[in-house]
Amino acid sequence: MNTALWIAAALLAVVALTGGVSKTFVPQAKLSAHPGGAWTGERSAGFVKTLGVLELLAAAGLILPAALGIAPVMVPVTAGCWVLLMIGAMVTHLRHGEAKFVALNLAYLALAVFVAWGRA
Repeated sequence: MNTALWIAAALLAVVALTGGVSKTFVPQAKLSAHPGGAWTGERSAGFVKTLGVLELLAAAGLILPAALGIAPVMVPVTAGCWVLLMIGAMVTHLRHGEAKFVALNLAYLALAVFVAWGRA
């Protein structure tokens, strides 16, 4: 079970790191041109960058507390916050008619629920 939790947390951390880097450092116009990124053109650059920074923090919060043994309770807290983020992402993609991204976000949500439950 511990191995499965580490794998799930690592997968989520990679997703969070990838999304965080792109939202934080890629220009908004370029983001909005990619599939699933149309919503970024409707939001302020500050909002998109803030989401990116939160995703970077989530990547760290899913791995570092458990790996370092410092405040490991932060792993399920971070996973719970990821669940909320994925709910928002699913609503956003539904509004844009992007069903495949909703399904992907649902898979990430399920992994986050597993990590939150397993590390609580």
